[in-house]
Amino acid sequence: MPDVKIHKMSGAGNDFVVMDGRGKEMDEFREAERIRELCREFRTDGLMILDIALTDLTDFRMEFYNPDGSGGMMCGNGGRCIVAFADWLGITPSEPGHYRFLAPDGLHTAEILSRPDSGCGTTDTGKQWTVRLGMIDVDGIREVLGGYFLNTGTRHFVKFVEDVDAIDVATEGKALRWNETFAPEGANVNFVQRMPDGTLKIRTYEKGVEGETLACGTGSTAAAIAVWYSCSDGEKAGPCPEKRDPVPAFPIAENNNATACPPLVADDGRVSIRLQARRGDILTVDFIPDGPASFSSIHLTGPAELL
Repeated sequence: MPDVKIHKMSGAGNDFVVMDGRGKEMDEFREAERIRELCREFRTDGLMILDIALTDLTDFRMEFYNPDGSGGMMCGNGGRCIVAFADWLGITPSEPGHYRFLAPDGLHTAEILSRPDSGCGTTDTGKQWTVRLGMIDVDGIREVLGGYFLNTGTRHFVKFVEDVDAIDVATEGKALRWNETFAPEGANVNFVQRMPDGTLKIRTYEKGVEGETLACGTGSTAAAIAVWYSCSDGEKAGPCPEKRDPVPAFPIAENNNATACPPLVADDGRVSIRLQARRGDILTVDFIPDGPASFSSIHLTGPAELL
């Protein structure tokens, strides 16, 4: 039995088993039955292994597995969590202030905006980070089944609805997840509602979990891009966000010793969209539209908590 400590982390309610696999024999934890066992035991939406970097250009690599044992895809909330985990382990980024790591969908960068001792977004555990995670570029969106299909590191279908709370996600999400349009791999399914203040309220049915999760980072990224894409042509219908100055990703901390949490400040042409996950956590997605269906410099910002 390898000497591996098991930790639990949460990204906006999206929970994971997380392990430091550097210099350890980890094959046991890559087996589907072991993954399923640990995810059941710790009641998580997936399992992640932080392992040694494969090149001098990266600080570590991330392995992600769904609770059914499947892998090979990116997890946005998991990506923020593993960056916070690397910081907690004392891994120093080779580029000051910015981590670089390999994930199943390629190279990612990340910046830590706040740490547990900063007083910004503290929780009962006192171990919460705010992480701005670079996502892969998106090139191509397909309009199908009354919604939008795109790949943000994981395959996603986005559907706009009037009342997201009224959706039977278990039934409707499952039907769309297995729809022949997305065969054979399937797709995660996101139901999105625009709130009066422009925030997008989102619920996601995730394949591999085969149910609704409290948050989905790649799904939030897909939803933000799909909303903007739906407004790029006057003939398209969608909950179009107003083009306004970006708002802070997190509220100002209440205790007197804390400073204001860092806001996202958009450069010229950068779009910033807020999303509310199932339990109320706020995520922010910002990106640069390069063309009708091309987007670059995409970032997902939100909390990462060591439980």
